[in-house]
Amino acid sequence: MIAPDKQAMVEAEITELQEMTTGQLAEKYEQLHGQPTRTRHRQYLIRKNAWRIQANAFGGLSERAKRRAAELANDADIRVMAPKTMVCPPQDGNSSSRTLRMAPRDPRIPAPGSAIVRTYKGKKLRVLVLDGEGFEYDGLAVQHFVVLRQSVSGRCFKLLFASPGS
Repeated sequence: MIAPDKQAMVEAEITELQEMTTGQLAEKYEQLHGQPTRTRHRQYLIRKNAWRIQANAFGGLSERAKRRAAELANDADIRVMAPKTMVCPPQDGNSSSRTLRMAPRDPRIPAPGSAIVRTYKGKKLRVLVLDGEGFEYDGLAVQHFVVLRQSVSGRCFKLLFASPGS
């Protein structure tokens, strides 16, 4: 059972965190954790400081939880960077490499596989953005959106597939 006065003291200290500036929170972090923080994200600092205040007052993780966390960390083969030996595998001298430039993608066009759905003259139109360049509507694949607009409307109508609100 937690003593009510200890609980109230911890709650008051956590409430004070909300009133602190980011600089003060960073100082409190260093005081509580014994090392400076690398972040200036205010909400993160509040949470980390609140957790440490509670852990100091009521005890941190149980020994069983710490052992389990250590087991999970040992089982996880996580690499931040690839090993130096794997960055460039040995070459036999007959291979060559080249850099391919990707054509810049038009940011106005949705990602390939996306569907553009609009209602035009009471009819629901569904256009699929293809992987290469182009669009598909009603089984018809076209390279340019202008051609698609003309085939749907029978005339060049530029706002047919414009984004809502434009």
